[in-house]
Amino acid sequence: MEQRRVTDFFARRRPGPHIAPPKLACRTPSPARPALRASDSATSGSRKRARPPAAPERDQARPPARRRLRLSADAVSSPSSPEAPDSSKAPDIPACPSLGQKIKKSTSAAGQAPQLTSSQNQDTISELASCLQRARELGARVRVLKSSAQDAGESCTPEAKGRPEEPCGEKAPAYQRFHALAQPGPPGLVLPYKYQVLAEMFRSMDTIVGMLHNRSETPTFAKVQRGVQDMMRRRFEERNVGQIKTVYPASYCFRQERGVPTFKDGVKRSDYQLTIEPLLEQEADGAAPQLTASRLLQRRQIFSQKLVEHVKEHHKAFLASLRPPMVVPEDQLTRWHPRFNVDEVPDIEPAVLPQPPTTEKLTTAQEVLARARSLMSPRMEKALSQLALRSAERSSPGSPRPALPDTPPATPPAASPSALKGVSQDLLERVRAKEAQKQLAQMTRCPEQEQRLQRLERLPELARVLRSVFVSERKPALSMEVACARMVGSCRTAMSPGEMEKHLLLLSELLPDWLSLHHIRTDTYVKLDKAADLASITARLARQARAEEGL
Repeated sequence: MEQRRVTDFFARRRPGPHIAPPKLACRTPSPARPALRASDSATSGSRKRARPPAAPERDQARPPARRRLRLSADAVSSPSSPEAPDSSKAPDIPACPSLGQKIKKSTSAAGQAPQLTSSQNQDTISELASCLQRARELGARVRVLKSSAQDAGESCTPEAKGRPEEPCGEKAPAYQRFHALAQPGPPGLVLPYKYQVLAEMFRSMDTIVGMLHNRSETPTFAKVQRGVQDMMRRRFEERNVGQIKTVYPASYCFRQERGVPTFKDGVKRSDYQLTIEPLLEQEADGAAPQLTASRLLQRRQIFSQKLVEHVKEHHKAFLASLRPPMVVPEDQLTRWHPRFNVDEVPDIEPAVLPQPPTTEKLTTAQEVLARARSLMSPRMEKALSQLALRSAERSSPGSPRPALPDTPPATPPAASPSALKGVSQDLLERVRAKEAQKQLAQMTRCPEQEQRLQRLERLPELARVLRSVFVSERKPALSMEVACARMVGSCRTAMSPGEMEKHLLLLSELLPDWLSLHHIRTDTYVKLDKAADLASITARLARQARAEEGL
């Protein structure tokens, strides 16, 4: 019996699992509910305290000014919409309000709707007035800018007429045309892009010249040009040297000298070269002046100042062309005029550099004879004139053949009697006439004809090489590029593919039945007759060369 009582006691006193009561979706609030909620929160410490509902006026955010007019109808139609999040946050608050609460909210919303609409209308009117005022200010500013642009165009008209328009293809890139605008820091006396490049060229040139001068080596333009181009990765020409001389004429002394060692195969020692000598002040102890680092820096600063002075001259002319004209002292100038385009300053005109002396070149036979006559003695000139008279008498129209003398002269004029013993005078005269004709043709021959004769002399050998190329390739026709490349590698004379092509064109002109050219689209093909006799081909070419040489 006692055991049953103990078991019944623990079964009655032992708490079972806690089951939460189901929540209703819509309940009517009662006055006893707050007390019950307080008792439940006191018994269970893990449950959170419910947040009281906030007022709809505080939670409802005021819409922005641009959306007030659009949101006014929605705000009036649903003023109690912001309360939905609060009801979701507090699950214990009844979701379905009572009929009295609904009537109270509807009356409060109906009273606030007219006030909200009137305030929105006032804000919209003020915003429109501010936009109208801003539009008027912008219109006045546009009119002022247009008038200033017209004044600037009228003032710059003389310069635009004097300067020719640049074609679109030669227009400088944007990083050069707007180089002054892209400089960091406050605006100042910025140099144009091309002037800064010239200053960098002067710095590189002065460095190379200083190195050569300090080791007692004659600086020539060829050496300086190679060094400057390696330093700057730009082309450096005599025009740039002339510009440097225009800007800073007291920097170098330029001369044309010969006998300067070059250690190059392309330039002879007897050729004239442009030498560059730096002009330096003499040392106090009488030693040879050296182009030290301090002097290099000083010369660079002087060159930059001279470039700025050159730009100031153009800036001064620009200020004088304005309406009204402006005058600014140069020592007080710290920046350029805002409408002065620095990068459109014209380039520096290069100065004239010394040129090698011109040597007299004889181009016509008359000039050759006049030069030879001035070198001959009076006695030789008299003898030649008598010989010319006698040759004119022999070739008179009365006798078709020149009359031979009965006895040959005792002393021939051109050779000793022992060397020409047994040779007839007729043969000697013919040989001398032929030599005179050949020399006269050489003196009066144009350079184009001379090149043609040289090519004619090479044609027999090139014909044999060309036939061997076709035989080795085993093709009826070859393109011009392939044929020239094969012949350049097989010919004994060093020639370029372009020069070899000219020889092939001449060969096809002289022997069209043996070598023919066919133009197909953009390529030219060479076709050769392999069955023709090569000996007869070379004989024809040799006869043609002799015929044109004798003309």
